[in-house]
Amino acid sequence: MGTQIGILFPRVETSLDALAGKRLALDALNVIYQFLSIVRLPDGTPLRTKKGEVTSHLAGVFYRTINLLEHRIYPVYVFDGRPPLLKMRALAERAEVKERFEREWREALARGDLVAAFKKSVMTSRVNDKMLAEVKQLLALMGIPWVQAPSEGEAQAAYMASRGDVWASASQDYDSILFGSPRLVRNLAVAGRKYYPKKGIAVELVPELITLKQVLQALQLTREQLVDAAILVGTDYNEGVYGIGPKKAVKLVKLYGSAERVLKALKVDVNFDLEEVRQLYLMPEVTDNYQLAWREPSCEEVKNFLLKRDFNPERVEKGVERLKLAYRVLTKQTEIRRWFE
Repeated sequence: MGTQIGILFPRVETSLDALAGKRLALDALNVIYQFLSIVRLPDGTPLRTKKGEVTSHLAGVFYRTINLLEHRIYPVYVFDGRPPLLKMRALAERAEVKERFEREWREALARGDLVAAFKKSVMTSRVNDKMLAEVKQLLALMGIPWVQAPSEGEAQAAYMASRGDVWASASQDYDSILFGSPRLVRNLAVAGRKYYPKKGIAVELVPELITLKQVLQALQLTREQLVDAAILVGTDYNEGVYGIGPKKAVKLVKLYGSAERVLKALKVDVNFDLEEVRQLYLMPEVTDNYQLAWREPSCEEVKNFLLKRDFNPERVEKGVERLKLAYRVLTKQTEIRRWFE
């Protein structure tokens, strides 16, 4: 879910071609959920093996990663560690929502309404440790680096971007900006269209670039004040203040200077430690224990990995050929860049 204040962030449309040569840190859990949501059969059922094991996440990661490589983009996937204790409320709420949509999905299937079933199924995705391990294994076989964050994956991606190890973080959520990423790319892993189940509509998606500098300039806030405004609206770590939306939050923080002063002026008490939430964004738990290296893919092992999970042999063969070619192009690009350096 992330922060809702992101709707105020200025952004510019970009393209995969414009991102050629860039290293991008993808929020792995965010990406996996996207593919579990959209890679489904017409009745909303995810792709599965003959034994019933879900494979939608693997199909999405495999083909989309190849697509990024073909556009000469260097992806690195960042995986979440343990969530902060303050996030447990948000996680519990999401679990309740999934249970409700799963019940409504099965009801739609029972009455034969496939359109309604697909709409409901999009919100039922669940990720488990086995899925995460499978994605990590597939990425390693494809020669793609991945990083294990100690806590929030978006915070780790933002840290890597702030160090210059990657050019930007990539996620559908806006929290990367609050975590201090100089750049955020949205709509990177989902190409084409995004489905809104509540509205029953799909919209065309293009990659968007949001920069921290432009956000702060446009809203006339410091990064600390931006975090304070987000806290007033509500985040994954706290409930927002009733009656305060994004625009009002920015206006109040600009007027009073900080979230504490806003709460004092409005005579509002909150049931969370404001400073604790603030520090989760300003000083998140991250690690330097990572190496970024894009290696030659183990093509035969990739094929065996996917075929054991009942992927279509012909599609897998074509995908692996695309992977081989993309790697060759990426290698030449790296050699040229090193020569100029």
